[in-house]
Amino acid sequence: MNPFEMVVVIVLIATVGSVVRSMFGARKDYKGNEISSRDRAGDDRIVEEIRRLREEVKSLKERQAVIERITVEKENSLEREIERLRDR
Repeated sequence: MNPFEMVVVIVLIATVGSVVRSMFGARKDYKGNEISSRDRAGDDRIVEEIRRLREEVKSLKERQAVIERITVEKENSLEREIERLRDR
């Protein structure tokens, strides 16, 4: 077997190995560690956590906007805003 045939065989083996690995659902996380299909339930937890954090950020931004509005308005409106927030 000449060197060129050996290179072709090595490339074919690597390609077949990649195809087989992708067929069985193996993949890598951001650190390069392989994740099997059984570990994908963790992906659902991550997606849920991201959704929860986005909702929390949205809520905090709304609260920040209220606080900014309170600090800018006159004293009369400050009392109204505090009462409105208490009614929640």
